[in-house]
Amino acid sequence: MVNSMVQWLTIALIAVLHPFYVSVIDINHNTKESSLELSVRIFTPDLEQTLQKYSTTKVDLANPKDNALLDKQISNYLHQKLQLKVNGQPVNINYIGHEIQMESVWIFADIPKITQLKKLEINCNLLYDYKDLQSNIFHVKSQGNEKSFKLDFPKTTTSFDF
Repeated sequence: MVNSMVQWLTIALIAVLHPFYVSVIDINHNTKESSLELSVRIFTPDLEQTLQKYSTTKVDLANPKDNALLDKQISNYLHQKLQLKVNGQPVNINYIGHEIQMESVWIFADIPKITQLKKLEINCNLLYDYKDLQSNIFHVKSQGNEKSFKLDFPKTTTSFDF
């Protein structure tokens, strides 16, 4: 009993001393709308502190003083840190907006005019400028198939074939 309690406390201490730095990026090929739909989930403090590095004004995701400026900051960061190629061609990611949900931020974007998805190439270094323990987990759905991959710092590229 004491031995299992010590093990549990040791695991809890390790978890506290070594927190997880992770974002989740979902990419869904919507054939009906001929688009790729992106949603990026990032822990609010991680994104806030990262955006703060590039801003001269205080970044407060929960209570922004200027929503338009905050959206521009998030959009610029997303465009700098996430690039995609669809079927060998670079594409522009259209930032739609963001939403705070408890301890995380959801960022929404899309890429129109994607009728067919055979190959998706990803170059991503989201939050690598925040912590070098960062992982970015991708879930990509197309043609009824879902594939996943985890990019751990410093790796920045992966691809999915459908």
